[in-house]
Amino acid sequence: MDVEQMGSDLGQVLLTKEQIDERLAEMAKQIDEDYAGKNLLLVGVLKGAIYVMADLSRLLSQSVPMDWMAVSSYGSGTKSSGVVRILKDLDSDLTGRHVLIVEDIIDSGLTLSWLVGNLSSRGAASVEIATLLRKPEAAKVEVDVRYVGFDIPNEFVIGYGLDYAEKYRNLPFVGTLAPHVYGG
Repeated sequence: MDVEQMGSDLGQVLLTKEQIDERLAEMAKQIDEDYAGKNLLLVGVLKGAIYVMADLSRLLSQSVPMDWMAVSSYGSGTKSSGVVRILKDLDSDLTGRHVLIVEDIIDSGLTLSWLVGNLSSRGAASVEIATLLRKPEAAKVEVDVRYVGFDIPNEFVIGYGLDYAEKYRNLPFVGTLAPHVYGG
């Protein structure tokens, strides 16, 4: 799926695939430096982080194990409910490991704040966050994010793993969804 196939559902392209690739390479370089010689585990948050996790992990120079969690605080709407449910838990023991949570986007920060606390309580040596996108204007709680790809406006975005009602994840860019699609 591309820009032309989106038709009137696309508001505008915020970030091209090239911009995303370039920024992920910069983030991977910094992660390699910061975690050299450490027992690092990447934890992806399903489903949105699949593309970020895949591309970021391939850019790392060290072999890094991955695990996945699925948590929900959205339902099918466009706003976080603030209530977090674990839909799929980790398979890995976190004791003594340096955990890097890989996210697609941080909106309110409510889910991520809860997730950091949850993973920290499992005996991890450290828990840090890497996210492709962050919406500073949408923050409801302060979350310390070590690696941020891009700060973006507080608009509903799709593509590169981000969806609306399970659609548009497979776009190779990040764009805004036209308000007529979601009734906004």
